[in-house]
Amino acid sequence: MRTRLIILLGALCLLGPLSIDTNLPAFPAMAREFGASESHVQLSLTTFIIGMSIGQLVVGTLSDSWGRRRPLLSGVVLYAVVSLVCAAAPSAGALAAVRLVQGFAVACGFVLALAIARDRFEGLAMARFMSLLMMTNGLGPVLAPVLGGQLLRFTTWRGTFVALALVAVVLLVVLLVALPETLPPERRRPARLSATTRAFGGLLADRAFLGYALASALSLGALFGYVAGASFVLQGVFGLSPQQFSVVFAANSVAIFLAGLLNTALTGRVVPKALLWLGLGMGAAGGTGLLATALLGGGLVAFLVSLFVVTTSVGVLTPNAATLAMARYAEAAGSASAVLGVTRFVVAGSLAPLVGAFGSGSTLPMVVVIAAATVLALLIGLLLTRGDAGVTRDLVVDDPDQGVEVGLRS
Repeated sequence: MRTRLIILLGALCLLGPLSIDTNLPAFPAMAREFGASESHVQLSLTTFIIGMSIGQLVVGTLSDSWGRRRPLLSGVVLYAVVSLVCAAAPSAGALAAVRLVQGFAVACGFVLALAIARDRFEGLAMARFMSLLMMTNGLGPVLAPVLGGQLLRFTTWRGTFVALALVAVVLLVVLLVALPETLPPERRRPARLSATTRAFGGLLADRAFLGYALASALSLGALFGYVAGASFVLQGVFGLSPQQFSVVFAANSVAIFLAGLLNTALTGRVVPKALLWLGLGMGAAGGTGLLATALLGGGLVAFLVSLFVVTTSVGVLTPNAATLAMARYAEAAGSASAVLGVTRFVVAGSLAPLVGAFGSGSTLPMVVVIAAATVLALLIGLLLTRGDAGVTRDLVVDDPDQGVEVGLRS
């Protein structure tokens, strides 16, 4: 059951990065076909991000009232239909409008994946599962550009949207067969505006929850900064060939994956809060190492070692931050997942463009963004989450009636 759930929820999490990155290399061709400027074509990415942010808030909240299965299946159906409409878009403006709806639909995947994980698991069982799930999600921004680039070798940008629709159809069939409802009626919350407002107000007023959300968002922001600037820095500044760059990129992708596996193995032996501090410390050490290397001229080897530490820290920090944040809200997992997802997406998505905004002829723009994000994540963790003990006892049992793995908290 756990392996099946990991695959299903991991696929849902990857749908978002795939939707963003499959068409980025095709923007110039799209501009030529539409007779529009590249900035006009890029508007479709902006509307997608806006739709995704709104969708997480709406769908996460509704799922606390309606259950997880109905909003999730509706979102996947909507995504498949809208992806086909994107493939037939007659103009850049029409594409931007439809991509807003596509972003809304794809939000169902990430926000409900976390909520379902929270429904299904408690305590350290949740920490182990979340580690595997977030490991998959963390690989998304790194692997999606590679997959998108390969797809565009065989088809046009319109074909990529058709491919995304086909992926959604396959995913829908699997979900219909393999994913039961995880939020029983007796645990649902009333769908009232006042209840929703109180839920979001409580989440934003919870200092520890906000600390976990911001620390996770800044860690992913550092990863996004690396993805945005790596090709310019490693090839343009350090002179790596495309093949050498691919090796470095692959090594850092593997680092996230292996860190997630290590984190899963350590969960139960080491409490999630301690692993969170480990991830925060590694990220800050790697970020400051990058800055020192850039300022002092430490060379390629020192730069790559520090970069490896930063990417590895994401695989340790992200799942434990999500676990500790979600553990606080069993009865409002959808709303908590929505706030967590929007915070991460807005913060991380805002940091990546800063790398390109300050030029690509130096290591400093990328390095400063990564260093600032990782050090700030550590400071926020120290200030906001210090008093929260989190999940501390490794006592996990099975509830055969609900199919829920339960871990006790001290």
